[in-house]
Amino acid sequence: MGGSSTQEIKTVLHPVSDLARAKAVYAALLGVEPQADGPYYVGFEAGGQHIGLVPGGGPQGMAGPVAYWHVADIEAKPAEVTAAGATVKDPVRDVGGGRLVATVTDPDGNVLGLLQDR
Repeated sequence: MGGSSTQEIKTVLHPVSDLARAKAVYAALLGVEPQADGPYYVGFEAGGQHIGLVPGGGPQGMAGPVAYWHVADIEAKPAEVTAAGATVKDPVRDVGGGRLVATVTDPDGNVLGLLQDR
């Protein structure tokens, strides 16, 4: 199979109803303070993973955590997976810090996150 390469899952975003309470729980769980701490996003780096907290599920309206596969080409990968049977849920968008994200759903409705750092 050709196409652009995909790396491992390095980022998982969790929708939360109370950002301050969730931040305290995740800080205790991970043993580190957040590296990004704002009113709309709190992000932790721990063990080579990025764990993000998004209030109200964020713009994607997530029902649960979404794992983000790091990809080499965020423009090509959604086209490749939709050609194979996936459906675009959220098109590519810039979320700041040089990071581009998109989501697709597999044939069973599972949400797959795609992420590219510039």
